[in-house]
This record gives sequence, structure tokens and C-alpha cells, in this order.
Amino acid sequence: AVQFSNGRLRRSDSMRFTVYRNRDTAHPRRKHRRILVSETERLSYVGNNFGLKRNSLCRYFVGVLDKDSGQIEVYNAEIFNMQPLLSGRKILCLIPAPKSQDARPIFPLGCKVSSVQQSVLICFSLAQMDLCIEAFGTSKQKRALNTRRMNAVGNDILNTAVTKAAANIIDAKGVTALIQDVAQDDVQNVSIFLPPCNEDADKPENVYKFEDILSPAEYEALRVPAAVFVNITPEEIIKKTEDKSHCSFVLEELKFLPADEKSRDHKARCLWFLDTLIKFSYLKVIKKKHPMGPECPHIISRKLMKNFTSLTYNNGSVQNLISASMKAKITAYVIALALHINNFQTDLTNLQNDMKLQESRMMDIAKAMRLKVSKAKGLPGLENDQNHKLGTLSLPLPVQKASGIQRKRKKMN
Repeated sequence: AVQFSNGRLRRSDSMRFTVYRNRDTAHPRRKHRRILVSETERLSYVGNNFGLKRNSLCRYFVGVLDKDSGQIEVYNAEIFNMQPLLSGRKILCLIPAPKSQDARPIFPLGCKVSSVQQSVLICFSLAQMDLCIEAFGTSKQKRALNTRRMNAVGNDILNTAVTKAAANIIDAKGVTALIQDVAQDDVQNVSIFLPPCNEDADKPENVYKFEDILSPAEYEALRVPAAVFVNITPEEIIKKTEDKSHCSFVLEELKFLPADEKSRDHKARCLWFLDTLIKFSYLKVIKKKHPMGPECPHIISRKLMKNFTSLTYNNGSVQNLISASMKAKITAYVIALALHINNFQTDLTNLQNDMKLQESRMMDIAKAMRLKVSKAKGLPGLENDQNHKLGTLSLPLPVQKASGIQRKRKKMN
């Protein structure tokens, strides 16, 4: 039985195999050694039943079913792992051994020749094998050789063309212009992870629409879990602050819930979702189906997994990962939601601390969202703290710039 290391056969009937055994039948180990070779139009394969990769802890059997009697006869079997013969590797070639000394074939210079039972085993380099195929190969082998050589020439031509095109672009635009283009591309890549932005909005609330952050169905699903915030008491807020069970932004905003029932419920839902987003950003690899616990509505869990994780393949399984780009996306949605909560002016430093980000990263995201960043002055609780940064969304929107990224790249060069 055979298995291929680089894939599975589509048509097993198109393959032909040849097996060779060791001629030393007296040796207790060598007499069981076998070499199996096969060839397709594209690749040649070789496998053996000895060496370091052999698994001696398993036995294999093949069952042959007799359809008339309905019984199976079981035979001992061996597994051969067929490896493709790739460019640059040594190639094993087996030919029938000559019957007389005069009939000994002439091999290319440098070939290593050894013998097995009724055969000669030759070790070729790739170049030597090509010479043999040109002289003695079948039509199929010669076609495969021509195809491989044409592909090699094509790759060389492509590499040369790409190198020449890159040199022409550098000569035409200059290094400085290319650095600016790369910086602008970085800004555009960041904008992919921002909430949908309506640059023609007539009011700040229409720049990042609330419906693009939470759909009506998602907003309705938040009614039940957000009830703990609606009915929260000052004593419970103090206890939650001591326990640090919620982020500091949410704990501070809970102190100023509106008295109006409808407004209070709306702010409570927004704060609960914002707190969930921030806690979700702390995760790295999502292993649970409901990572935020059973109290999180199913539609919210699905939104988090679908919109704020990347799929990755690891250890034979697909996993959900919160990459750096996904954390930037979560940050952008947190800022947008905080703007709706705080009448489109919010403390970016508090959010930065909750998200566990560097200030430069937070400022880059805020500027990409077209916010005006300023120092906090005269706000309640921030009179003596000039290090806090405020983000304000106002119209007209400022022109998007890439100055921060551009300075960094110039410094690197």
C-alpha cells in the first residue's frame, strides 16, 4: 500500500509501480528491504520500507473480499510513503542488471553505482539525469524535461522583468515619492478597519451612524443583559470599581446615567456593548464557542466572532484569532460608540488605557477617524490632568493626513 507525501491520487489506475528487493537474502534485516518507484508525467516518486522514518510500532493488512462467498482473506502488507524527486536532489534509478560482463552499460561520469537483487541502483544528480533522459528517455520523459526547462526559463525572465520594472519606477518617481506612497497606503489599509464613514453627513451623528455599529436586532438583544446597568445603585458602582469588574470608561459613565427611563436604557445598552468589546479585545485565540459567557446574547457573540476575528490555521484546525489589525478595528468601533455616548466628544486617554494600547497607536486610529485631538481642559474630573487627550467629531471633517507614519519611515531610512 502506498501514500503520497504531497497529496492524494485522483486516478490510481494511471500509475504503474515497480518494486525492488535487496539481494542479501541471508541478512536478517536487509532481506526485507524494498524500494518502490513510480512515475507520472509531472513527477517521479520513490519510497522504501527502511530508514529513520519507518514506523515499526504498526502492522498493516490488506483484506481481499470474495464476493461469491462473502468472506475476506487477510494478507500482511507494508506502507510505502512516496516522496517526489524534486530539483536539486539526488535521483535513484534502477535498471536490470547485465547478464554478462560485456553487456555492462556505460553510465555518466560521477554516478554512484551499487547493486540489488537482479538490478543495478544508480544515484544520479539532476543534471546527469537530464542527460540520460535526452539520450535514452521515453517520449513522455522528454516532454516532462522540456516543460520543466521552459518553466525555469520563464521564471528567470519574470524575475528579470520585475527587477527592471522596479528600477524604472525608482528612477522615475524617486525614493521620497515612493515613501510617501507607502505611507498613504498604510493610511488606506487602516481605513479598511474603520466603521463606515459618511463624509457628506450634515450632522456629526450621521458620520458614523449608530446602525452601522449596532443593528436594530443587536440593539434589541442588549435589553436583557444591560438591565444590570439600568438599575445599578451608587453602592454597586463603588463595589464594581473596587473589583475592577468593568473598564474604567464604563464605570465612570455609570455615575452619570440619565434620569429619563428611555435615555437611561439606551446609554446602559451602549455601555454594556462597549464593555464587552473591550473585554473581547483582551483575548488572543478564541477557543470557546461563546467566549464572553452565557449572559452574552447569541447574536452579539456571532457579531464578535464574525466581524472582529481573523481565521487562522493551526495544528490541523481552523481558529479565530484577534490579530493586531482586528484589535485596531475593535478600537475604532469603541471610539465610535463612545462618541455617540458622550455627544461626539470623548476622553481618548481613558479608552486607550482600557484597550491597553500605546498613545501613538490610539492617536493614529483617532486621526484616521477624522477626529480633532486636543488636550483636556476644564472638564469635570480633569482640571488638574493635562495629559488626557480629547477626541472631537465635528463638521467639516478635517483632511486625512499620513504625517505620523511618514515621519516614522523617513527616520528609518
